[in-house]
Amino acid sequence: MKHLPKHLRPRWRYLAVEVETWPDASLNRGTFQRELWYAAQNLFGDAGSADADLTVLGFDSDDCVAETIVRARRGHVDEARAALACIDDIGGDPVGVRVRGVSGTVRACSERYLHGRAGFSEQRDVVFENESRTATVRDSLLDVSGPDGFTGATQLDLE
Repeated sequence: MKHLPKHLRPRWRYLAVEVETWPDASLNRGTFQRELWYAAQNLFGDAGSADADLTVLGFDSDDCVAETIVRARRGHVDEARAALACIDDIGGDPVGVRVRGVSGTVRACSERYLHGRAGFSEQRDVVFENESRTATVRDSLLDVSGPDGFTGATQLDLE
């Protein structure tokens, strides 16, 4: 079977996406892809979500931050952003999803918006609410472990 001529091939746009969650959550490509499809289908219906053709390309997860590229058809970037904004949990774990940027090629998207911007995390013992607790520290943000799960905090909350 022959390839389509260049002017008949589908055109794509690539969205650099950051996914942030609590340190004990597990993120992977399959569960994120499933949530993205469900969000698009619930928002735009079967025909609209099929027309946008949202696909997750790769998935780099490190501790509680993941980076990925989402492919969408040209002209459907706003729909892709809306579907991403509807994702509030993955596999039962709450998440925050941010679109860092949009590009016309995977290479440009990766070079401009991804790789290493999430930062590194470390475990530290902190005093929070007059008790010694374990916290995951990233830059100036802390996720403090407590009896009911994690609490987001900053350095000023510990003083």
